[in-house]
Order: sequence, then structure tokens, then C-alpha cells
Amino acid sequence: MVVIRLARGGAKKRPFYNIVVANGAARRDGRFIERVGFYNPMASGGEQPLRVALDRVSYWAGVGAQLSPTVARLVDQAKKAA
Repeated sequence: MVVIRLARGGAKKRPFYNIVVANGAARRDGRFIERVGFYNPMASGGEQPLRVALDRVSYWAGVGAQLSPTVARLVDQAKKAA
């Protein structure tokens, strides 16, 4: 199954997440098909905390990809901001 989920990056105590389309069996931070955005919970100042390519997310959801609960919440947040 193809899933859209978060892949963690960044340093210790400074998380940064890529929103990726990946095979469900792949490891959390492992191989992925496509990067469709990012989420930076530690953003401050002029940094952008969230960017999502909504057209790509809707494409992948249309062909059967499942969104994780956190990604679904972030996509809703991005739609409201757009």
C-alpha cells in the first residue's frame, strides 16, 4: 500500500519533517517515491513552517494512497491557509 506520511530529519531536539509518498513497507526515514512538502514545527521568524504541494497530494490520494492522520491534519491546515 502507498502512504503519504512524515519522514523525520533535522538534528537532535530540532525536528524537521518531509512529507513523502512511500511504500507502506518502507522504513519511516527510508526510501520514498516522491517528496510533496515539508513541516518545520520549530520555524521562527520569517521561516515557513509548512509547505504542501496540494496538487500532488490530491493526485496520489486519487490513485489510492492513504494519508496518515498527521499528514491529513497538515493538509487541511494548508488548504485553509491557501
